[in-house]
Amino acid sequence: MTIMTFSRITVDPAQCDGKPCIRGLRIPVHLVLRLLANGKTPAEVTTTYPELELADIQQAMEYAAWLANEKTVIVTGPPK
Repeated sequence: MTIMTFSRITVDPAQCDGKPCIRGLRIPVHLVLRLLANGKTPAEVTTTYPELELADIQQAMEYAAWLANEKTVIVTGPPK
């Protein structure tokens, strides 16, 4: 079993509804990923959000890849 650690990804139930954020900033990981998915380069993202570092963006992508590799379990209600 491999345990992944993401030093730049933080989760705080009192911040951004507990969604993963970059380094405790109020910048959710999903925002960074959405910007990249819509064609922004990492350099453009750091220009728009100067508090971000390229290493933050890299780790956000690594985090997304890790999540996508996790097994998805479909939970259904009790049998009818």
